[in-house]
Amino acid sequence: MPSTKHFAEAVNELAERNIIGGYPDGTFKLSKSITRGQAAAIIAKLSRMDIKNVKDPGFSDVSTANGYHGAIAALAEANIIGGYQDGRYGPNDPVKRGQLASILVKAFDLPRYSVYDVKNPFKDVLVTGSHSPNILTLYKLGITTGTSPDTFSVNAPVTRGQAAKLMKATEENKPTTMITLEAETFGFDDFYGASSITNSDKELYTLLPVYGKPGYTKERAQLLPLKEGKGRISVGGSISGKRITKKFYILIKNVNGELKLTLEATDDYVPTDALLEVSPEEKVKNISLSTLGGNLVSDNVPFENCTNYDYFTCIKIEKPGKYIATARFATGEDVRYAIEAIVPKEGVHHDRGFHYDIKTLKERLTYVFDVEELFIHDYYYDKEALKKIGKHTILTLNANDIASITRDPGTNVFRVTAKAVGVVEMEFENSVDGAHFVPGEGLANTTTGMKIEIQEMNGLINITPSTIYELHKDF
Repeated sequence: MPSTKHFAEAVNELAERNIIGGYPDGTFKLSKSITRGQAAAIIAKLSRMDIKNVKDPGFSDVSTANGYHGAIAALAEANIIGGYQDGRYGPNDPVKRGQLASILVKAFDLPRYSVYDVKNPFKDVLVTGSHSPNILTLYKLGITTGTSPDTFSVNAPVTRGQAAKLMKATEENKPTTMITLEAETFGFDDFYGASSITNSDKELYTLLPVYGKPGYTKERAQLLPLKEGKGRISVGGSISGKRITKKFYILIKNVNGELKLTLEATDDYVPTDALLEVSPEEKVKNISLSTLGGNLVSDNVPFENCTNYDYFTCIKIEKPGKYIATARFATGEDVRYAIEAIVPKEGVHHDRGFHYDIKTLKERLTYVFDVEELFIHDYYYDKEALKKIGKHTILTLNANDIASITRDPGTNVFRVTAKAVGVVEMEFENSVDGAHFVPGEGLANTTTGMKIEIQEMNGLINITPSTIYELHKDF
């Protein structure tokens, strides 16, 4: 083939390595579509797969006498390729560009970027497309730029020349700094996944899940270093059916111009957020923290609004134990909070591996509230029906031993004073329809009453009211 041809370099190099071959007449036929059988044979050679000791995939149109059987069987067993719903593989069918993208990503074990990890320049690569993540992975790694700046041509057949160029580019652009985490890495029988611990960890490395296929491949995760530094990661798995969590520091160093990532086992924990309930109108001025035994930890604890949690202020707890936090508000009022930080039990989900389990409780011996306050977090509720809940009936027999409960005449305002730990349930004369979240999520509900729970923690008492509801088919 003349060296002036656009794909000559890739074709000639792969031919010299005996990866690809031409036709008996001495031509390569650059513009001819590559078939699914041909692609399987080339990929198997490039990936150095064993094509002799294979399990028959059972495709109706690929017998053991087929020249591509070994390659097709090896790739099918590795979950790199699949057949049609009717049981055929179609070895003589042309390979489409989207299909080849998925084959290359799996065969070369490229990073499994999602469609949300890559800025998409292609108008024909949809978020919901089955091959879209793999197409965008090739684009991100510089393996392809598409058939035009804004088109990938997902369903177009791949020519033999294009296939050669894409395969060679994939071989050359596969990240050399990526490491793979799997069950064998940690001595697990099964690998459940891995989690970054803080946002700063995500700036140091990219963590990508690789989902397995039952009977073929197992769960894995990929780590790609982004810059030098020290981060953390928590991994989960099981040994003999017992759930295990392991924690590691991630050390990233520049070695001869290339980032190298290593794991260092640790039993350390990181300061963990304790969520302190704060009403929207309450402005925190200062928080002090003491142990339950009365030892002062700090008279001025740093605090901030909790990320993803409205109506809460967060402080960091550095060691396990029982604490009392005292918040001073702009009004001059002091409110105490019970806090308990404990080391998680063995088998905790891996995304909690570096954090303590934290429980908090706001001291509230008396509480005055309007029932409507219990609905403020709901997506929807019938406001008119809420005004007409009518009389309430207390259902708990020993309610007077647990709390004193009164209601302002003609209103939905209740006044509660705690007496003992317990729960008081009451029923409304009329129910209220609503939905906790966006319609369509199956979480429509009918509120029939409310319960008032009296809790104790570290010697502090808390009153918490909540609705009693029935879930039913979403509207």
